[in-house]
Amino acid sequence: MSLISNRRTVLSILAAALAIASVPATAQVVPGELRVSAIPDEAPTELQRKFKPLGEYLAKATGLKVVFTPVTDYAASVEGLVNRKIDMVWFGGFTFVQAHHRSGGKVTPLVQRVEDEKFRSVFVTASKDINKLADLKGKTFSFGSESSTSGHLMPRSFLLAEKINPDTDMKRIAFSGAHDATVAAVAGGKVDAGALNISVWEKLVAEKKVDPAAVRVFYTTPTYFDYNWTVRSDMNPALKKKITDAFLALDASTPEGKEILALQRATKFVPTTASNYTSIEAAARNAGLLK
Repeated sequence: MSLISNRRTVLSILAAALAIASVPATAQVVPGELRVSAIPDEAPTELQRKFKPLGEYLAKATGLKVVFTPVTDYAASVEGLVNRKIDMVWFGGFTFVQAHHRSGGKVTPLVQRVEDEKFRSVFVTASKDINKLADLKGKTFSFGSESSTSGHLMPRSFLLAEKINPDTDMKRIAFSGAHDATVAAVAGGKVDAGALNISVWEKLVAEKKVDPAAVRVFYTTPTYFDYNWTVRSDMNPALKKKITDAFLALDASTPEGKEILALQRATKFVPTTASNYTSIEAAARNAGLLK
């Protein structure tokens, strides 16, 4: 292993240790409470805003006090669930695979949005010289978080399929940490292009937080499975059922359901299983991101 690889390994271990420490010490499992978290793929204030009505809904459905526990990075969400500091997490496909691997298969995905059955990533740029993936050679590029499915793993996988190695064929790659931060980096000229999940991109365009005439999509990936709500496998079966049933009962024809589904950018929620994420695991191993 090269000195650079060793250094990256040491930094990864240190980052994971810090991630564990970032989950508040008070976030231990408490009777009568449901501790919930989510990968920080958007700004913390946005995650809190999206979760508030869902948390109130789940509290009514379960009879528990639902507490949203933010984490500083993707690794913290995995470690928080595995180490019993969090009861349920909104994972991306890759973070679910990491948690499944890290726990020895002792986490269970309950539901996903119907949109997550055929999720996609988009590649965006503000440069007129970039119109296809091959044009990224020699350019600067931003992924989202290193553990992001739609902001790193799958974009990298599709680049590799086109014989483009980001680490050697691009001038420089960066990790913005979040999808909206990737768009900001492209719009601000910090990088020539970037990749993010299509859902966040469409939200930013709809909210006029990005001008699609200035920053445009030049490539959209094939589909893959992505986000889900996951719990530890040893959670009380009755509680698992209450949570699952609550998600499946969300209906856009009711005011409450309409608000929650809109905030979650979902048409509806459907059951999911670990087997849906085998292709994500294969992509991670192929890219050298899961060993």
